[in-house]
Amino acid sequence: MYTCKDSINLLLEYLEGEMSPEDSRHLQEHLSGCSPCEEFLRTYRATPSLCKRALAARMPKEVSAKLTDFLRSKIKSAS
Repeated sequence: MYTCKDSINLLLEYLEGEMSPEDSRHLQEHLSGCSPCEEFLRTYRATPSLCKRALAARMPKEVSAKLTDFLRSKIKSAS
């Protein structure tokens, strides 16, 4: 039986189908009985699509301009 740490470390191998059937079964047994690991797996699976959406999002021009002005003022005051 795997520990939570073992399970986290094996997730990529598990999701990419690179585990032996026996190791995969042991990991599934742990995941099915450990709600924190189940939740971690759920968020781990969701991460790639969240990243794609975040990278596709555009900051409104007004917000970008205000942020740029703010950062420039901080750089000038730090010099």
